[in-house]
Amino acid sequence: MFITLLIVTFIISLGFSFLVVRLFRGPTNAILTRIISDELSDAWNRYISFAIVVVGVSGGVRVWDLEKYITASSKDMVLVVLNSDRWVLEIYRTIIGTLQSAAWLLFVFFVFALIAYVIVRGFELRHGSNPPAAK
Repeated sequence: MFITLLIVTFIISLGFSFLVVRLFRGPTNAILTRIISDELSDAWNRYISFAIVVVGVSGGVRVWDLEKYITASSKDMVLVVLNSDRWVLEIYRTIIGTLQSAAWLLFVFFVFALIAYVIVRGFELRHGSNPPAAK
């Protein structure tokens, strides 16, 4: 039963991570295209997508938290029973953990992207060049 829970939480976490990647692919691509060259922005967008999936899965599948179903914390404790209520709770924790981890990663990305945008914009204003036209 534990292996099934582990596989289910992994699949759910992977699915929600890909959903976040799909939802934020456009904004991250637009930001990266504005800040860095077109050749590099595709590679960086691919890397950000990969990072969202990795961070989302690692935040959603909390192996250290699932150990309570296979290992007692002390000799006197009884293992926690994996019933239907626990399944619902673990699936909920998986979804929230995945989204929370991806949100933190995107928050950090957007903070650094804002700083980079201000720097790029400052150089453009100083040198009198116009920003590239939006597509």
